[in-house]
Amino acid sequence: MPKQSPKTLPSSHATELLSLLKARFEKHADRHGGIAWPDVEARLRTAPGKLWSLHQMEQTGGEPDVISFEKESTAFFYCDCSPESPAGRRSLCYDGDALAARKENKPKGSAREMAAAMGVEILTAYQYRSLQERGRFDLKTSSWVSTPETIRSLGGALFCDRRYDTVFLYHNGAESYYAARGFRGLLPL
Repeated sequence: MPKQSPKTLPSSHATELLSLLKARFEKHADRHGGIAWPDVEARLRTAPGKLWSLHQMEQTGGEPDVISFEKESTAFFYCDCSPESPAGRRSLCYDGDALAARKENKPKGSAREMAAAMGVEILTAYQYRSLQERGRFDLKTSSWVSTPETIRSLGGALFCDRRYDTVFLYHNGAESYYAARGFRGLLPL
């Protein structure tokens, strides 16, 4: 039996994942109007690394689904669409520098490092707001979002949530972490 690359799923897992993704795609057609499943599947079948990343998103509770940020664009993305911030990606500070700066009570890791290891990006504030137009997410949790360097260089980081039927953008020290804060991943296709 050939040895699997660490960034490739065995074919049986890939088939199972594609089946799950197709069912979710069909169940939530409102998230990706104008995008057809055969187009998505064709892109996924030619990108084993993307399937591996989607598997990581699924394993950590992200419930990834296809979304498009612009109606006229042919570009689409997989994004974590779990109702709350993915459970397997919570209690993380913002990035590796923040993790290194903590002297006591260090979290298990950082959002940026975990996203990189999974092969995904952290949503920007714009992408987070666009996701919220497709559903109601993070009603009890919050999610780190990509932070501009001007804020990060001063020790801060940004996060978002939805409360009172409104999407809020907040700031916190990048080294902070909470049991209810994680991050949502984005995977371009």
